[in-house]
Amino acid sequence: MRVYVVWFPVLAGDASATVDSRLLTDRRVTNFWDPNRTVSSWFSAHVADQPGITWDAYFLYGPDATWDSVPAPLASSGSPVISSRDSLAADFKRLEETE
Repeated sequence: MRVYVVWFPVLAGDASATVDSRLLTDRRVTNFWDPNRTVSSWFSAHVADQPGITWDAYFLYGPDATWDSVPAPLASSGSPVISSRDSLAADFKRLEETE
C-alpha cells in the first residue's frame, strides 16, 4: 500500500512552509508539494472530469490498478476529505483485506 499526498496552494497563505506533513506520518505516505497545481489540474481533466483544479479530495486505487492513459480502476473517491473519511476508511479497509 502506498499513499501519495499532493499539497498545493489554493487559499491565501498556502505555502510549502505552512504544510504540516506530520498529519500523515505513516511510513507508506509520501508528501509532495506542487506549486503549479499540475497534479490537481491533470486529475480534474482526466479523472474527475471537471474544469479547473480538484482539491481537498482523494482518489483510491486498489492493488489491481494500472496506469495507462489514466489510473484505473478507481475504487473510491470523495471530497472534501474530512467529510468523506468514513467512506475512505471503509474502502481502504476493504482493499487492505483483499491484498
